[in-house]
Amino acid sequence: MFHILIVEDNANIRKLMAARLEQEGYVIYQAEHGRKALEILDIQHIDLIICDIMMPQMDGYQLTQILREADYTAPILMVTAKESFEDKKKGFQLGSDDYMVKPINLNELVLRVAALLRRARISTERKITLGDIVLDYDTLTVTTKDTVYELPKKEFYLLFKLLSYPKQIFTRQHLLDEIWGMDTDVDERTVDSHIKKLRKKFEDLEEFKIITIRGLGYKAEKKV
Repeated sequence: MFHILIVEDNANIRKLMAARLEQEGYVIYQAEHGRKALEILDIQHIDLIICDIMMPQMDGYQLTQILREADYTAPILMVTAKESFEDKKKGFQLGSDDYMVKPINLNELVLRVAALLRRARISTERKITLGDIVLDYDTLTVTTKDTVYELPKKEFYLLFKLLSYPKQIFTRQHLLDEIWGMDTDVDERTVDSHIKKLRKKFEDLEEFKIITIRGLGYKAEKKV
């Protein structure tokens, strides 16, 4: 069960987000500004933070900077009325993981929260071992008995995702949203291209296979 902290000075918006996320089974904590958020974080484990920017006492930029300087690694989703490129750039540079502009669609919020939590799970599970094969998230490498493959980021993330959930079917759109981001301009053919490259590189390995599910997407099967 994931714990989410909503930091928002507008009580109505905060309650609406909380109610929608509680429908999805999340445990929700609420703070009206950054200082209150820090108090909650001192005593409660939080898996993800949804944070407004313009708040009294301590704004979202300040909160994000403090948390990242303290090596706090949980995902931060900024939700704000500030929509200029410079505002978004500042948020990402300080350490936010995603950005939504008000007024927000609550269903989209749910999708973005789920995607961020999945990415966070992958990034904390740093290695996958399949017999003599090791996938190392930190180095983006796949090591076999004879070879160390250094993969491009997207190829590695795609393979790591599939092997993290063997036999689970992922649609192309799901993989696009999670690995390339929901705002990307690339289309589903990009996923097909990366799958083709992965198959060619690892076609001789017996430890796993990437399976096409016609009309749906892809899954990986472990053979060990």
